[in-house]
Amino acid sequence: MDILTWTYILVGASFALYIGIAIATRAGSTKEFYTAGGGVSPLANGMATAADWMSAASFISMAGIIAFSGYDGSVYLMGWTGGYVLLALLLAPYLRKFGKFTVPDFVGDRYYSNKARVVAVICALFISFTYVAGQMRGVGIVFSRYLEVDINTGVYIGMGIVFFYAVLGGMKGITYTQVAQYCVLIFAFMVPAIFVSMQLTGNPIPQLGLGGTVEGGEFLLDKLDGVLGDLGFAEYTSGRKDMIDIFAITLALMVGTAGLPHVIVRFFTVPRVKDARLSAGYALVFIAILYTTAPAVAAFGIYNAINTVADKPVNDLPVWVDNWKKTNLITINDINGDGIVQYTPNPATNEMIIDKDIMVLAAPEIAKLPNWVVGLVAAGGMAAALSTAAGLLLVISTSVSRDLFRTFRPSMTEKTELRIARGAAAVAVIIAGWFGINPPGFVAEVVAFAFGLAAASFFPVIIMGIFSSRMNKEGAIAGMISGLVFTLGYITYFKFGVNLFGLSPESVTSSNWWFGISPEGIGSIGMLINFVACFIVSKLTPAPPQYVQDMIQEIRIPRGAGKAQEH
Repeated sequence: MDILTWTYILVGASFALYIGIAIATRAGSTKEFYTAGGGVSPLANGMATAADWMSAASFISMAGIIAFSGYDGSVYLMGWTGGYVLLALLLAPYLRKFGKFTVPDFVGDRYYSNKARVVAVICALFISFTYVAGQMRGVGIVFSRYLEVDINTGVYIGMGIVFFYAVLGGMKGITYTQVAQYCVLIFAFMVPAIFVSMQLTGNPIPQLGLGGTVEGGEFLLDKLDGVLGDLGFAEYTSGRKDMIDIFAITLALMVGTAGLPHVIVRFFTVPRVKDARLSAGYALVFIAILYTTAPAVAAFGIYNAINTVADKPVNDLPVWVDNWKKTNLITINDINGDGIVQYTPNPATNEMIIDKDIMVLAAPEIAKLPNWVVGLVAAGGMAAALSTAAGLLLVISTSVSRDLFRTFRPSMTEKTELRIARGAAAVAVIIAGWFGINPPGFVAEVVAFAFGLAAASFFPVIIMGIFSSRMNKEGAIAGMISGLVFTLGYITYFKFGVNLFGLSPESVTSSNWWFGISPEGIGSIGMLINFVACFIVSKLTPAPPQYVQDMIQEIRIPRGAGKAQEH
């Protein structure tokens, strides 16, 4: 069967499974809609968390960034994996013991203020909409290639699918759907990686194949360095970013992870604090399978792509190039008219432009793997994008219904709240679709912005809310606003200043970055601003009420502590 037929079969079967699960696990109460009733097992929650966490950025875009950036792309690996360890060990158990459904819920109660709750809702909406933009872009890319439709149509189809099972099932439906999606995406990521590793290095383990030798006995990375060097590019294993920017991006991604509302809410779906820790451990193992494989997929992909296209006749290019040219995500332009594809780092002479987001999806075609593998990767890409999109849409809907509407209408019934939550999710799907059609950047870049916003707005307030009984509502509000405004303003200026403010392109180049820090890493500075504002303002204003201070002490004490002394 051809690629299109396999894609219809595998993507269609996976969609049928997701929708079937959503129908079977339809939420009937707000507790089921928000936290799946709090009865999910640690193993299932670990899988669901991994799927929620490994978005289109992880599955589709991360290996693409590493493929084209080499060593510099490692910041995404270090930041995202390190951040999850930070979340699992430092925050998840305490937030679960606190017992609130959402981050704004935690902020509102911990800081005894509806104003703080509303500010947290605004932060959550900025983070979630920025993050979901990347997911819908990923959906459009997958559909545009494998279903042979344009990206916009692909986004519309994805909107319909997400709307159905996110709005119908809530967290209960999403949780069990994400378990299935994890199985699909990890299988889809690993199978072609194993195939290509065997093909290039003779080793079936991609992580070991990355350090193996290719035909001729030369190490793969040495060969790749030479191939890129011959074309005028920097060596794959060399870094070009300033160390301060590498540090800033890694830090922003790490602490941003610990402030992501759609990941934090997963720890409320298990029955006990112990289960929250256990599910975090499971999730880390499940995540590591993909993250340790991504560098190998990146190196294999760029090595194969260059060898099949660079310096080849324009009229005799591989089939995979023709397939992706239809999506406009790869372009060939014979600038000098010699009939040969020149791939160079100079935009004035470069005749091949490959979108970073296609590397994982195109890798099976480049390596000439069986058509069913290509269709499987399409299903995996859809699973990765849709699983995270659904989780984000749920955060948006609960932020609006529970944290905003209930704040001003505390007497509304559970039925009304559930209806508002579903309506908010429907509106969020439409807005997310618009962002998918008009993305502010490639997938992983957009997701990095979301992490920066989370780092600058939520992380200091959550960490100080748990470990500082002196932290008060005035400090929290000042910290969230200052961190969010600074980070959002910096990203907007340097990424969209030319279009929004009519700035000259020269004024928003990397040479003008503050301290040499890119928009992807500026969240680390926003976080520091948040911490400073929290500390200074809380010191200059009254301490929290005594009951709040006692509550903070209580959530930091393990259950059962002190019982041995009593006997």
